[in-house]
Amino acid sequence: MTLRTTTDKSTGVALLTLDRPEKLNAIDLPMAEQLTSYWQELRYDDSVRAVVVTGAGERAFCTGLDRDAAGAVPQPNSPYTIEDPLLRIGPKSNDCWKPLIAAVNGMACGGAFYLLGESEFLVADPSATFFDPHTTYGMVSAFESILMAQRMPYGEAVRMALLGTAERMSARRAHEVGLVSEVTEPGGAVAAAVRCAEVIAGHSPEAVEGTVRACWAAREATRAHALAYAPHLITLGNQPQARQGELFAARRKGGHRTR
Repeated sequence: MTLRTTTDKSTGVALLTLDRPEKLNAIDLPMAEQLTSYWQELRYDDSVRAVVVTGAGERAFCTGLDRDAAGAVPQPNSPYTIEDPLLRIGPKSNDCWKPLIAAVNGMACGGAFYLLGESEFLVADPSATFFDPHTTYGMVSAFESILMAQRMPYGEAVRMALLGTAERMSARRAHEVGLVSEVTEPGGAVAAAVRCAEVIAGHSPEAVEGTVRACWAAREATRAHALAYAPHLITLGNQPQARQGELFAARRKGGHRTR
């Protein structure tokens, strides 16, 4: 299994762990399917009232879609649609309105933003770094940029998207711009997120889910309108798979800086 879940029945808090540390918790197709199934099943599980998501190991929360998985997904010929296995890995895209808190450790990049974008708020270890590699590898950052532009100032979201792997946003900077709500002591992100989740899970589930839905509705209209453009932009702007592979293979030749 590439997804690990534990639930504390006494508090109503579930801990969801992306468990591919040897692959920096990159999401392959089985993990994507497990995430979709998890949120769909959670809609009917009244014993869980709040969820914390994190990544196994110390190096990464999640590094997006596994490159092998990306090459295994056939794409439609039409420029009006794409086949994206990450579109339903988050709770809201599966009509699940139980609150999700992300405990970010290490790298969070690319497709990780699908999960972070559907989290209520982020708690980060000081080691956490955020970046978006798409442009470096000849790909359009569409869904990721749309989600991040709703979580931080426009200029910060665009800077992250355009600089690609050349720059990583530190946990400190992410807190300054509002992407992260709390930076913990080293190694304390999961515990801090669980403490928040326990408080939330102690409130009325109906009140909590209604509040989540209300907050989401405040930005959903803009989000839906923006996401409608994403397939066209990706189809028109992505480099061919072979060229993406060349750029990916050359990624270690350049450095990056963290701010």
